[in-house]
Amino acid sequence: MEAKLPDARPLINVCDRFGFVPDLTHYLYTNNMLRYIEGYVQKVNPGNAPLVVGQLLDDECPEDFIKGLILSVRSLLPVEPLVDECEKRNRLRLLTQFLEHLVSEGSQDVHVHNALGKIIIDSNNNPEHFLTTNPFYDSRVVGKYCEKRDPTLAVVAYRRGQCDEELINVTNKNSLFKLQARYVVERMDGDLWDKVLQPDNEYRRQFIDQVVSTALPESKSPEQVSAAVKAFMTADLPHELIELLEKIVLQNSAFSGNFNLQNLLILTAIKADSSRVMDYVNRLDNFDGPAVGEVAVEAQLYEEAFAIFKKFNLNVQAVDVLLDNIRSIERAEEFAFRVEEDAVWSQVAKAQLREGLVSEAIESFIRADDVTHFLDVIRAAEEANVYHDLVKYLLMVRQKAREPKVDSELIFAYAKIDRLSDIEEFILMPNVANLQNVGDRLYDEELYEAAKIIYAFISNWAKLAVTLVKLKQFQGAVDAARKANSAKTWKEVCFACVDAEEFRLAQICGLNIIIQVDDLEEVSEYYQNRGCFSELISLMESGLGLERAHMGIFTELGVLYARYRPEKLMEHIKLFSTRLNIPKLIRACDEQQHWKELTYLYIQYDEFDNAATTIMNHSPDAWDHMQFKDVCVKVANVEIYYKAVHFYLQEHPDLINDLLNVLALRLDHTRVVDIMRKAGQLHLVKPYMVAVQSNNVSAVNEALNELYVEEEDYERLRESVDMHDNFDQIGLAQKLEKHELLEMRRIAAYIYKKAGRWKQSIALSKKDNMYKDCMETCSQSGDRELSEDLLVYFIEQGKKECFASCLFICYDLIRADVALELAWTNNMLDFAFPYLLQFIREYTNKVDDLVKDRIESQKEEKAKENEEKELVAQQNMYAQLLPLALPAPPGMMGGPPPMGGMGMPPMGGMGMPPMGPGPMPAYGMPPMGSY
Repeated sequence: MEAKLPDARPLINVCDRFGFVPDLTHYLYTNNMLRYIEGYVQKVNPGNAPLVVGQLLDDECPEDFIKGLILSVRSLLPVEPLVDECEKRNRLRLLTQFLEHLVSEGSQDVHVHNALGKIIIDSNNNPEHFLTTNPFYDSRVVGKYCEKRDPTLAVVAYRRGQCDEELINVTNKNSLFKLQARYVVERMDGDLWDKVLQPDNEYRRQFIDQVVSTALPESKSPEQVSAAVKAFMTADLPHELIELLEKIVLQNSAFSGNFNLQNLLILTAIKADSSRVMDYVNRLDNFDGPAVGEVAVEAQLYEEAFAIFKKFNLNVQAVDVLLDNIRSIERAEEFAFRVEEDAVWSQVAKAQLREGLVSEAIESFIRADDVTHFLDVIRAAEEANVYHDLVKYLLMVRQKAREPKVDSELIFAYAKIDRLSDIEEFILMPNVANLQNVGDRLYDEELYEAAKIIYAFISNWAKLAVTLVKLKQFQGAVDAARKANSAKTWKEVCFACVDAEEFRLAQICGLNIIIQVDDLEEVSEYYQNRGCFSELISLMESGLGLERAHMGIFTELGVLYARYRPEKLMEHIKLFSTRLNIPKLIRACDEQQHWKELTYLYIQYDEFDNAATTIMNHSPDAWDHMQFKDVCVKVANVEIYYKAVHFYLQEHPDLINDLLNVLALRLDHTRVVDIMRKAGQLHLVKPYMVAVQSNNVSAVNEALNELYVEEEDYERLRESVDMHDNFDQIGLAQKLEKHELLEMRRIAAYIYKKAGRWKQSIALSKKDNMYKDCMETCSQSGDRELSEDLLVYFIEQGKKECFASCLFICYDLIRADVALELAWTNNMLDFAFPYLLQFIREYTNKVDDLVKDRIESQKEEKAKENEEKELVAQQNMYAQLLPLALPAPPGMMGGPPPMGGMGMPPMGGMGMPPMGPGPMPAYGMPPMGSY
């Protein structure tokens, strides 16, 4: 930058590009290169002109050059940075000509006007006019500029721009509270009011004083006053508000007679300083009396409220204050006598009614000629029992209104004061009374004579009947019930007659009740609860002959018999079993412990399980053998069978077999045997077990076998063992093999034989010398060794005859050589000779049969060989004839003619391929014999 450049344009380009404009300007100015400065600002970058101007001012360049430079650029020059550069150097006036030139061209740029305003303020050239009339400057910017120079001008600028916060701050700072108060009042902004009236505002008191003393008294705008008042109310400053309103309203101002302000003054006083309210009420006339009076009542300023209502001739509200708030009925009566208004008397009457002064209230209602509250009067009069006064009031009401309630209450009032003749006269006259309701009410109040008149007049026979019952006129009650013909009425009359022991009339009523199923039980309980059992039974017996008699009557009579006449119960059940509700009667018999009848009912109802259980549980009364057998057969619960077995075992053991035979098809015989075995009475049911042994049940078989052994009845035992094999055979055999009777031991050997224990059976038979049994056992066993051992045994015992018999009985098992050897060695050939003859004969027959079979077999083989030879011969013949049937080979002219020429089709025509040597079956053709 120290070099002397002949041409500054490169330097200008570099500095402009990298932002070294102030350095560039300083270089050009110090080197007196002003022409380059003008060229840069005008042609290169006018936007950097403010920086150039600032640097020129710093270099103390002449103002004329700077002004000319600015004017040469004019509209291309950015105003805001230019103003900032000049203002920082306190050379803002330098721009006066430039700014005025822009304004004259119609510029509305806010920065232009802000700068011009600052210049005017600094020059004190009528700044208020500019601040007030210029619409283009920024109030905050200019106002801020004025604060340190002239705070009042700042207020003007801030007011123009409604810069609330700035204006409040500058006025607080410079104690310009009058200007602040005027501005806030004129502004009428709720948020602004809230801000200046905040409790933490240390200048609030000074502000309020200026508002009260200056701003509002000067104002002529109702809206401004209203906004101020509202702000004071919102800020909860009642005392200040009263002070403000007194200034406006009580002192002669434009708003002295303002309706709203007077209301507000009184209301504020009510809220903040009640001691002033009465004075305001007396001094002010143009306020809302009803509304203010209500507020005073809410604030418990009752005397002030009374004065307000009285001042505005609101007599009803005034008397309400006396009655409801001051609670002085005497003052209210005095006030009512003075004003003599119906509405006032009506209010007094209602208050007297609330206080229980019913007679006085009725008198006041009559004075007020008020019939609107007749319901309350009626209710209060009834509670106070002042029916004479009520009659007077109702007669007055009846002249003005035709209300059913009024006429009804008049009749009731007549009844209460025992004016029955007036009732008869009244109901004959035109009226709108609800006679039915009146009659019911009279009945409820036990005014039966009056109720009788009403019910007779409206022909309500049902209610007339019960009313006559209350009057003990039972015959008339029955006649009325007959006309009513209602079940409810019949019941009420019937029950009353029962209570009065008028049983003849009660029966007349009862016969009309019991035909209804739903009412029968109620009548029965009523009679029984009063101990009238005979009369009830008589009633039910009479009901049996009714045309509409139903099941309930028969059932209920059965229940009554069960309870009070048990001797008639069984006859009744048998006569009417089809018309009874059996379950209900069953419960009754169970309760009364009529077991025989209960059993009969169970049987009729097919409840055989219960019948059987009842019989067993109460056998002294209910048991009959034939009946019990019939019942047991039909029971569903099998456990009852076994209970019956126990029952008969304990009480009727002589008949137990009869019962068991009846139940045999349904019983578990094993269980029955176990029962009898545990009881030690197996012998008792032997006939039963014999009868059911055909079922081959193990327990039955063992029990019978045990009895047969005990009785030594070997014939029956053998028969049982032989026919029924389902028992412990080995156990029985072991028990019998040591028995002292031979036949029993034979049965043991027989059982061993049946069980396949051949050796044990044979040994036992040998022991008892039962040789025949031994031989039969060996024969059945099929064991050769046992048979040959038996032969040896007979030889050892010298039983030659037994030896011979054994050879024949065990013929198929004994080997001939063994038999001959034994016979020869023991000199018993004579006894073995019949066996040998038989053996030789048998084997001779066998050899003859074999020879015969061999001869026949040879004949069959020879015939088969002949057939095969014939078949081969036929095949050979067919093979010789086959070449004659084939066609000649190609190229051969001669040869035998085709077979077709001989009257036979060619072989190809038969669908057969050419045949070569070999047997025919190789080509799938049948043998020749098949053709």
